[in-house]
Parts: sequence; C-alpha cells; structure tokens
Amino acid sequence: MIDKNSPLPIYSQIEEYIKERIEKGELKPGDVLPPEREYAEQFDVSRMTIRQAINNLVNDGLIYRKKGSGTFIAEKKFEQPLQGLTSFTEDMKGRGLTPSSKLLSFELIPVSANIAAVLHISEYTPVYEIKRIRMADNTPMALETCYISANLIKGLTEEIINQSLYQYIEEKLQLEIGEATQVIESALANDLEVELLKINEGDPILLIERCTYLKNGTPFEIVRSSYRADRYKFTSKLKR
Repeated sequence: MIDKNSPLPIYSQIEEYIKERIEKGELKPGDVLPPEREYAEQFDVSRMTIRQAINNLVNDGLIYRKKGSGTFIAEKKFEQPLQGLTSFTEDMKGRGLTPSSKLLSFELIPVSANIAAVLHISEYTPVYEIKRIRMADNTPMALETCYISANLIKGLTEEIINQSLYQYIEEKLQLEIGEATQVIESALANDLEVELLKINEGDPILLIERCTYLKNGTPFEIVRSSYRADRYKFTSKLKR
C-alpha cells in the first residue's frame, strides 16, 4: 500500500489510503480511527509521519479530534453551489434530506436604521424578525436571523415560516423573487452558537449575510446566518 520509493511523500500516501477508505464507506462518520502507534506499525513508519497525515486530514475536515476520546471520521460536508437562489428548505429537499426548523422567536419589531437602509424603508417601519435553528435530518446546520419587510410580505405566521417562505411569497402572494447579494466570512463560534449548533468552543463557522430582492429590484429580506463549517462548504463555477 505504501511505496517508499515513490516521489509522493509517505504521509501523503497514508492520507490517500485513509481518504479512499472513507470514500468507499469502510470508515463511516463517527467511526474512531486506529491510534497513531497502530498505523505506524502497519506501515512501518514513524509516528511523526502518521501524525502529519492525520493533521492534514483534520485540516481538510475529513476527521476530527475529541480530547480524551480519540480521532473520528467527520460527517460529510454539504456542498452548496454559489449559483442559483434557493431557500434552505428547497436546498435540503433537493439533497434528499428532511429540512426542519426550531423557532426561537418570531416578532414584529420597528426596524433599526442599518436594516432599514438595506431594505430601502424608513427607520422604525415594522419588520418581521425571525430567529431559528435550521436543521437537516434533525441535525443543527445553521443559526439564522431574518428581517422581512412587513409592508411588502404580508400575513406571515409561524406556520408559514415553518414551511417554505419563498414558496409562500411566490405562490400565495404572487410576487416574483429575482436575485440576492451574499457576503461570506469566517469566524469562531460564540457561546450561543456553540450551545445551539452543538459544536465545540472555538470551532469555525461561516457567517453569511444575504439580501434578497424581488424581480422588480425591491429588497424584501435580510438573512444573517451562522453555518457550521464542519458540515458546509461552498463551491463556485467560474468561466473565463
């Protein structure tokens, strides 16, 4: 399995061996990896070589360490293309997963100046503020806060937002959703995100802010989300 005469470093060959076992399903999410000593004996290499291979796999998000317990196979990341505008519900259903939400709060509030500026409305105009945990197959994926123009998107209820908001807007209100602008940043999880997303202190997250527009150019929604970086990755197709 390991060719010590190959120009490919031994630690890279060991990485590929473990990756192949993951891809074939021989190592499944949640499985514990053998200890470094066992791999070192199996491949007749130093533990330092094994450690380098393991560290690279951790950095790639394929495995993770749990202090005092060992090294485990990570859940496969959801790949989110940056082309196309879909809701979380539509996206998860398209993957064959069951989307759900845990509603934390649903209020009609006077909008702050910074949100009002983005939504092109006056300060203190009423907006819906919706805070919820977004889940796929009952696994927390993101912590989300939405601000939606109440004068434009009328009649929202808890029942509606627990279904598909975009479907309600397009089918019930007969408004056509056009496009969105989105900003993605990296950060470390805060205490609230650690608690609600069931991740560890200091884990990386993806902060995403999106403003969505109707076909006529009117902004109607701002969404601020904290996504688990261990479960999500974003891809973009670029053409010259």
